[in-house]
Amino acid sequence: MTAATQKTVPSKSKKKRKGKFEPRIVAFCCNWCSYAGADLAGTSRMQMPPNARIIRINCTGRIDPLFILDALYQGADGVLISGCHPGDCHYTSGNLKMRGRFVLLKKLLEDAGIDPERIHLQWASAAEGDVFTKGVTAMVERIKKIGPNPLRKGD
Repeated sequence: MTAATQKTVPSKSKKKRKGKFEPRIVAFCCNWCSYAGADLAGTSRMQMPPNARIIRINCTGRIDPLFILDALYQGADGVLISGCHPGDCHYTSGNLKMRGRFVLLKKLLEDAGIDPERIHLQWASAAEGDVFTKGVTAMVERIKKIGPNPLRKGD
């Protein structure tokens, strides 16, 4: 390509910036419930925004708060944590551990100057594809209102 041609061909990143803001959501999903619920949503062809990137984990109790902070630091606009309902954890109390950590994590984000609404915790069983779908949809809408992550580097 010549220098003249390069100036007239807009890059993909410039096209993206001109359009509407589309949030990047990282979703940590419990293998036993929420991941299966996400799979059910997909196989049932339930409609949800394509903004979430799912990371399959054995249990929400395994999520280190640093995973969430790292996702935000690397440019995710929001983080969704989805696990088994309290009392239904395959590892007895992993989801209860996450619930306790989640409260502390929201406070930590607030103290760091990051909107704590960028993270959300939900419970969705393997049979609740609709709950997972609604959670992702609500998360995308919430992040659209908040705006891009201030830590997000230029696209």
